Amino acid sequence: MTRRQKEVLDFISSFVQRNGYSPSFEEIAHGLDLRSLATVHKHITNLQNKGLLQRAHNRSRSIDVLPPRAKSRPGERFPLLGRIAAGLPIEAVENQDSISLSDVVGNREVFALQVRGESMRDEHIVDGDFVFVERTATANEGEIIVALVGGIETTLKRYYVEGSTIRLQPSNSEMDPIYVPAAQVAIQGRVVGVLRKY
Repeated sequence: MTRRQKEVLDFISSFVQRNGYSPSFEEIAHGLDLRSLATVHKHITNLQNKGLLQRAHNRSRSIDVLPPRAKSRPGERFPLLGRIAAGLPIEAVENQDSISLSDVVGNREVFALQVRGESMRDEHIVDGDFVFVERTATANEGEIIVALVGGIETTLKRYYVEGSTIRLQPSNSEMDPIYVPAAQVAIQGRVVGVLRKY
């Protein structure tokens, strides 16, 4: 968390303690001498993505400070030391950032599944990988989804609507697509990340 983000979080916490409700963006800007509401919005969004704030979009004064999470366990956050070339070498420059799984999944409701099979190998999702799936019942065409077919079988495929039929498209040139009547397909979620263990 940056110094300014901590100031925003502290301001919101003390405002709520004093008043019993959360401040507006204007009150945050005024209280911290910020000239732009866009800057306030950026800080709020960053704090929300870090799991420190929660905000309802359909009501005013809806910024809630979340209780602090337990101290990070080893392996929960990793130092992000820079970029590494997978082609020609690049200059090694170390930075002080870090990354965690919450940076990948954000505040979405996410579950993990272990992949069995090779139907998505051209997406670099192979047998034994773990996929992080955002729980949702809808998806856009072409997204990688977890589909429940006929109420009994699940599969990981790209999703396409073709009239009253759903095409569940593998990303493996050796496999054929699966065509299923739309009424027999229920979307369980869409893939937001992949984890591979070596």
